[in-house]
Amino acid sequence: MKLHFQKVHPNAQLPVRATAQSAGADLCACLDTPVTIHPGETVMIPLGLKCQPDACDMALMIFPRSGLSSKHGITLANAVGVVDTDYRGEWFVPLHNISRTPFTIEHGMRVAQLVAVPVYFPEIVETLSVDETERGEGGFGSSGL
Repeated sequence: MKLHFQKVHPNAQLPVRATAQSAGADLCACLDTPVTIHPGETVMIPLGLKCQPDACDMALMIFPRSGLSSKHGITLANAVGVVDTDYRGEWFVPLHNISRTPFTIEHGMRVAQLVAVPVYFPEIVETLSVDETERGEGGFGSSGL
């Protein structure tokens, strides 16, 4: 599998895995000037990239970087981003500041990580009923803490 990236900004950086065994490839901010994200604020950060995967049976998932989240309170506003394989626009990440202090994003800063995952395309079928299970309709919290 290959992911073909096009730089839409000359200073954009291609995704890179930090180590040979890293599941995700780091995505870097592509900024002309630094952007400060204030507490409680969400800012769309451009990556300066477009992508064309060479397969359609996958999804490109964008996750927060654990260090940025745990040390600075900077995470993705949408928890996990999903890039469909037929999307051809520029990539952005919605960074949200859950901390109590402003945080500044600089050009080239690693702001998220990309993981490719397989996708199954099930046939959607309407039915008049579903089988009973031991759990039944027990929802949130029904199995305890």
